[in-house]
Amino acid sequence: MQVEQAMSAICKGMGECIGLEFLQSRVAHFYQTGQRFIVKAGFDPTAPDLHLGHAVLLEKLATLQKHGALVKFLIGDFTARIGDPSGKSQTRKPLSEAEVQENARTYAKQVFKALNPTLTEVCFNSTWLDTLGTSGMLALASKFSVARMLERDDFEKRYCNHQPISIVEFLYPLLQGYDSVVLECDLELGGNDQKFNLMMGRFLQRAYGLKKEQSVLTMPLLEGLDGVHKMSKSLGNYIGITEEPASMYAKILSISDTLMWRYYELLSAKSSDQIAQLQQSVQEGRAHPKALKEELALEITTRWHSTKQAQEAKAEFDQIFSQKQAPTEMPEWHFESGIWIGSVLKDCQLCPSSSQARRDILGGGVRLNHEVIKDEKYQFSKGSYIVQVGKRKFALVHIH
Repeated sequence: MQVEQAMSAICKGMGECIGLEFLQSRVAHFYQTGQRFIVKAGFDPTAPDLHLGHAVLLEKLATLQKHGALVKFLIGDFTARIGDPSGKSQTRKPLSEAEVQENARTYAKQVFKALNPTLTEVCFNSTWLDTLGTSGMLALASKFSVARMLERDDFEKRYCNHQPISIVEFLYPLLQGYDSVVLECDLELGGNDQKFNLMMGRFLQRAYGLKKEQSVLTMPLLEGLDGVHKMSKSLGNYIGITEEPASMYAKILSISDTLMWRYYELLSAKSSDQIAQLQQSVQEGRAHPKALKEELALEITTRWHSTKQAQEAKAEFDQIFSQKQAPTEMPEWHFESGIWIGSVLKDCQLCPSSSQARRDILGGGVRLNHEVIKDEKYQFSKGSYIVQVGKRKFALVHIH
């Protein structure tokens, strides 16, 4: 029963698991002997901040730690210089070593918001890839054929469309797989767009004579605030795990009622059965989606900050919206920090033009969070704002 409950928690929300029986045997062995198994998840430090899309994997790693995993949190400081081509339609621009190292330092600090430090080893793949050498790289490249490499969906599409694929990009999956050889992984986690790379680890463990093949567990990619594209800092639809509590809470409340269930499944500590019961309560009219979204926002904000900060974020949000001047429902918009107020008023369709926006501001007809603003040069900083023009025009604006 103990192993069954562990596997239920491990498999919650997953996309696919290859080698499920092997993984279950490792979990069972832990409960019998106390011996831990090795789980690897790689993160290329291509941007300084982790977001809730990354947290999907971090939460799964934390669950695995509770059931026997010793986590090798792999920072791909070597492979980030190449750039993972997974899902990309063109060659990735490589990062400088200085950029990679700076981003890597922030990653190492952020992961322990989720993971148990005593059961986590932060690794850098430059440790072994820098010393692999030419002969080692040639030996690695000889393990896999070009034909097999072109079976990968994104490579195949680019090849058929006569788009360039560099030889360096072919090396990326091989290097990621070689990481699994060096670390002797029992399980590797990744997004479902990473399946080819994750399977490479299984293949290379056989090719290099290891007496095991790692299991592979994929997780769905979390949609961002727009509900369409995967969460990405470059798209501006992300929620950073180090984001201010008030901003995190407000952003989670801004997601659609439909997307809320996806966030519950991938980010909440609630079991699949508990989530199913919540869904049923909404369908039967016993619970309102808004109340459950507030519960989710409070849980996630608490997870990445503290109970006190989450409660303060909720109180601040409730105070803003409890005032009768604001409607309970209003259109929501997302912008980058530093945007000029005139652009916001025009883009949110609160004013027909930026010149009219300027006149409304100077005339005292514009309010931010119910306070009149007369600074026509005002630029927004991070946070969520109720923007009002006149008595009847409202918008909820999220600044990232």
